[in-house]
Amino acid sequence: MSDSKCEAHAAESVAYLNRALIRLQDIWEEIGIPEEQRLQRTNDVHKHIKGLLDLMIAEEEELKKRLMKNIESCQEELNKLCSELQLPPFEEEEGCTMLQVEKNCRTRLQVMRGHKKQRMEELKGLTAKDSELCDILCTTPFCIDHESIPTLNQLEAYRTYLDDLTKEKERRHDEFVSMKREIISCMDDLERHPETSFEADVMCEDEEEFCLSTDNIVALKLLLSQLQERKAENELLCSALRTKIHELWDRLQSPQEEREALSEHMTKSKKKNIEALQAEVKRLEVLKMQSLKSFIEAVRAEIALLWESCYYSHEQKHAFLPYHDDDFTEELLNRHEAEVSTLKTYFEDHKELFQGVTKWHENWTLYLELDRKANDPMRFNNRGGNLLKEEKQRTDLQKSLPKLEKSLKAQIDNWEEEHGKEFLVNEQKFLEYVQQQWDHHHSEKEKEKLDRQMKKSKQIQEDMLYGTSVRTPSKRRLAGTTTPGKVRRLNGTSTFTTPTSFLSSGMGGTMCQKSIQKPPLSASKSLGVKTPGHGKTPRALDRNKENLSHLNRNTPSGTLRESCRRLLNQM
Repeated sequence: MSDSKCEAHAAESVAYLNRALIRLQDIWEEIGIPEEQRLQRTNDVHKHIKGLLDLMIAEEEELKKRLMKNIESCQEELNKLCSELQLPPFEEEEGCTMLQVEKNCRTRLQVMRGHKKQRMEELKGLTAKDSELCDILCTTPFCIDHESIPTLNQLEAYRTYLDDLTKEKERRHDEFVSMKREIISCMDDLERHPETSFEADVMCEDEEEFCLSTDNIVALKLLLSQLQERKAENELLCSALRTKIHELWDRLQSPQEEREALSEHMTKSKKKNIEALQAEVKRLEVLKMQSLKSFIEAVRAEIALLWESCYYSHEQKHAFLPYHDDDFTEELLNRHEAEVSTLKTYFEDHKELFQGVTKWHENWTLYLELDRKANDPMRFNNRGGNLLKEEKQRTDLQKSLPKLEKSLKAQIDNWEEEHGKEFLVNEQKFLEYVQQQWDHHHSEKEKEKLDRQMKKSKQIQEDMLYGTSVRTPSKRRLAGTTTPGKVRRLNGTSTFTTPTSFLSSGMGGTMCQKSIQKPPLSASKSLGVKTPGHGKTPRALDRNKENLSHLNRNTPSGTLRESCRRLLNQM
């Protein structure tokens, strides 16, 4: 379509040129211009038209050359930028005119130049941030060519590196601020001022000016550690001085007014506090030397308490011979104080075990007390529910004591395995000591049981011999027996009478078996009741003796009496 239009324009131009030449010929002819001049003029028109067309062609050729040159330069720059930006090369679409190619190249080139500018500006910003962080942290800058265009991967790696570096800076800054606060506190407690330029930089108010390099952080930690060690040494010294002061106060029985005068120095550990404590110790030491006897006696009292806490045996106590020395000298005091120190160390090394042993002793003592109360006949006079509480407590202790012993056994086994020696209490293995206590308790219980049986047997024997036991009257009367005596009241007191025919009756062995049965509770209460009657008791005893002699005479070979004795011996 465009080609036909161009041809139409060309044909129209040729037709117009022909009409123009014909019109010129007509004008020249009308004017009367000669033939030669008309030919000359026609040549001039031809030359003019040809020159004009040649000029136009030359201008268009120049335009074409410029377009081709622009396209070539754009393509070269595009290829270079794509290479620097690590992007795929620009490829022109087929079938495009020269003008379209040139326009596309210029547009693509502008986009590439924008990418380059953006990356370079980002690189510049990252470089500035890197430089700032390097100054603060004293680190090496990120390795990247600042003259060439960075790739997207390089920029991403640079950003990640700076993010990590920023976090490290914040971490170091927080660490610095925390350590600075502790350093200031330690220096204040030590009453110390900065001695070096580094310490002055640390104490500077502007925290942002401090270089957070690795070396500075290490030096900062070292400085803090040294200050903390000195502070700990001062605190340890003050603690030892305070302990010493308290011991001297207690042993010298210092009044409360003197103790309160030093109260302001009993908490802090500054230089002035140390000096005050040292002065007090020196003063008390002088007083101690002036009263050696009372002081040594006070130390001996402390040693006695430590012996009890450590469960020392008599042999171990007597092994410390200075304890019994009456020559009160400074050397004797020093030996006593050394013994106190040794005992305290020994107690601390075995503190957990001694506490367990103490707990067992306390529970064991309580258990024995509750067990004794459980066997006390007066416990039934209980008021307020104490009997049930004590019985429950006794039952709980009976269950908990074996568990505690098992736990102590495990601790003792571990201790003996760790120290390679036996754990002794009163120069005896603790578990053997525990077993002895249980065995002794069981033997005491058996002994009490036998004593009750013997007492009961003796009471029955006395009842049979003297006829003072109270017997529940039987519904059936034996042959030859009389009615039992009834209760008489004399002067308001109940009296039981036992007929003489009771023992003189011919009961054989049957009556002896009934007489030795356990008396009821009411009978046991009446055993101690005496028969009043203005001194008639001796006659009653004589009467009983007569009854017994009568019984022996009437019973062949004393069978009843011998049977009763044999039965009592068996019980």
